[in-house]
Amino acid sequence: MDTEQDKQDKQDYESDARPVLEGPDIARVLTRIAHEIVERAKGADDVVLLGIPTRGVFLARRLAVKLAEITGRGIPVGSLDITMYRDDLRMHPPRALARTEIPADGIDGRLVVLVDDVLFSGRTIRAALDALNDIGRPRAVQLAVLVDRGHRELPIRADYVGKNLPTSLRETVKVQLAEEDGRDTVLLGAKRTSTGGEQ
Repeated sequence: MDTEQDKQDKQDYESDARPVLEGPDIARVLTRIAHEIVERAKGADDVVLLGIPTRGVFLARRLAVKLAEITGRGIPVGSLDITMYRDDLRMHPPRALARTEIPADGIDGRLVVLVDDVLFSGRTIRAALDALNDIGRPRAVQLAVLVDRGHRELPIRADYVGKNLPTSLRETVKVQLAEEDGRDTVLLGAKRTSTGGEQ
């Protein structure tokens, strides 16, 4: 639950930030990513989408719908909570665990596409790979992100990128999705006190 200060910080941030993607842009890049997945996976027969909570899960579900439209069949989709695999757990207050939901047929021997909203340092994805390792053995793992903002600290790159967005470390990227925030947009603004969805 947001405090009054959290709400004020969020309003201040949104008034100063500029949109770099709006709803139609997000829909368009997700359609493009879906087509790229089908092309690279040669039909997406064994693809499983796993979203990283919170907004990565919503993006994975949207991608699954687009993949179903292209291929004519349902694409398994789930979520992968990485909370206990993060390397910064002791540096932050305790956070609530999200849900890990693996499709009924599992991930063994499948092509798993991890889905997240923003790729930044790469540490979230490293944690996701560790979490995945405890669940099963995929044939291969790929990464789809809505925004790649650079500043990698680990040798990790995305296979599918909605938008490459050069940023400075004094800036922050905030993804808002209708399922969580009531609207679809990606905002770029000056870094200030942290609010949800910023990276």
